[in-house]
Amino acid sequence: MSFWKTRVLQNIKINRNMLKYISSCFILLATLMVNANTPIEDPIPSAVNPFYKYDYEECDFCGCGSTGGGMGYGTIGNENFIGIRYIYQRYQSRDGIFNNSPWVEENFNTLQLWGKIPVTEKLSVTAILPYHFHNRNFIDGSSQSIDGIGDLSVLAFYSLITPKVDGLYANQQTTFKHMLEIGGGVKMPTGAYDRANNEGSVNPSFQVGTGSWDYVLAANYSVGYETWGLGVLANYTFKTENNADYHFGNQFTYGVNVSKVYNTLSIDKIIPYAGLAGEIYAENESYGLPVADTKGNVMFARLGAEISFGKLGTGVNVMLPVHQDLNAGNVEAKYRLGLHLNYML
Repeated sequence: MSFWKTRVLQNIKINRNMLKYISSCFILLATLMVNANTPIEDPIPSAVNPFYKYDYEECDFCGCGSTGGGMGYGTIGNENFIGIRYIYQRYQSRDGIFNNSPWVEENFNTLQLWGKIPVTEKLSVTAILPYHFHNRNFIDGSSQSIDGIGDLSVLAFYSLITPKVDGLYANQQTTFKHMLEIGGGVKMPTGAYDRANNEGSVNPSFQVGTGSWDYVLAANYSVGYETWGLGVLANYTFKTENNADYHFGNQFTYGVNVSKVYNTLSIDKIIPYAGLAGEIYAENESYGLPVADTKGNVMFARLGAEISFGKLGTGVNVMLPVHQDLNAGNVEAKYRLGLHLNYML
């Protein structure tokens, strides 16, 4: 009875903390909706604007080292915004080092306060503050839960190539448009790291933070034809050793998606999209020594849609693995789900 009493009290604590974080996010979002300044209009008419930047949805595999995986830094619609996003990831990992070791079911939940703020015509800043609440269930019926504020990510993006603005007349319309952004930033160790969570498990990412300062370089290219768009993304995260002498491996993320814009009388934009997203992880280190079976790679097929009504935008996407080799096969990704609600600035 004492075990179940403890589990109930832990769940109540997690739910209270999560409710506080959700309430704060909604209050901030509502305040911005009421007090926002005059919006910055997109100079390219929405009916012929195929420029929809790849939505990199940040979540390192299994979720502790989030810099925004393959879920991320902006929306397909590429608007300036402030909003909230929920990401769910389902994994299973072996509780041991043998091929017949039992599987552990792992659920990674992340609620993010995120935004893209314009600084100049070509420069913007993106920030993501996550709240994680994770749990895993063992074969003996026991379970483990962790929750808390995650690592804050702040990146700046600069537009090297911007889409040409169409004129008012038919002969002034541009059939093809393209854009190129480059960026960089930092992930700060605002989330707690507990080395004890790494012991006895092949999945070292069961954390709410990495405890390290990490640095990100990113590039984003889009090309559009009429209402069709193609987006390509690549970014690299340089990770450093934390104060507990643990070093998560560097990460390369890539992706491509195809999207199409639909306009209706009742809905400003409907943007369905499909594509692929992949992540490659280098080997972790502990006390300067390699940690066996911690590197890997995974590729997801991705399907989603975004809808905008005036200043409100919402979206949903699902990611399913098509190829993976994580931790020498000891960790398996099942699927990811992302939902967001934004207010356009």
